[in-house]
Amino acid sequence: MEAQMNMRDLWSLKLPEGLDLQVSHHPLTMKRVVNLIVALERLRVHQHQSVLSTDFRDENLLSIMLDSIVEEQVVLERSAAPPPHFSRTEQHQCTVTDTQKRSLVLVRSSMELHAVMLQGGSTNRRVHLNMSTYVHPVPSTHARPVALGIKDTNLYLSCHKDAGEEPALHLEAVEDKATLQRIGADSDLLRFLFYKQDSGVNVSTLASARFPGWFISTAPQDNLPVTMSQEASQCHQTFNIQRQI
Repeated sequence: MEAQMNMRDLWSLKLPEGLDLQVSHHPLTMKRVVNLIVALERLRVHQHQSVLSTDFRDENLLSIMLDSIVEEQVVLERSAAPPPHFSRTEQHQCTVTDTQKRSLVLVRSSMELHAVMLQGGSTNRRVHLNMSTYVHPVPSTHARPVALGIKDTNLYLSCHKDAGEEPALHLEAVEDKATLQRIGADSDLLRFLFYKQDSGVNVSTLASARFPGWFISTAPQDNLPVTMSQEASQCHQTFNIQRQI
């Protein structure tokens, strides 16, 4: 009560003649305090207009008070940008042979791809791949992200490693292929992506997106598994990739 009297006495000295200040309660927020101070200062500016005059009505006082209102601005925090991702654009069938013209053959007993020199009627053993292409989060003219699945199966090539081992090529079953429609740049699904970089007509390398510097490779000897090897190794890392119409 004493604080209310002190405030009233203080501001009564500054008010135009004929007006009095009554504080019914303490302002609850800094905004109300500011509005009160600004309103009183504006009343002082209007002292040249007699508040006892018949021209000064309630509407004038209300107008002064409304002009003094301090607008509250609400600042909304923007949500974080979505993480970068690879988006699938299209899919087409292709065949793959290495520089020795060896085809890829699926060995189901070991769930491996082997590079084999096929003869005559054995060409039906050749694996056809479904190559899905993706848009890179940061578009590049040097390489195109792709995923490689074996036609008529749910098997996809992937590159990952166990603790303490080097990156290796695997065949993984993907039950729901829709999960590969959109792959986050920091997602574990990155193991299914390879960077296809062309060095000539239908001549390309396939580098792991998850492990830079590691390439899909074939051994110098015939009928051995397709693996991952580092750049400048003795393995064959260049392939002839023919799109099937």
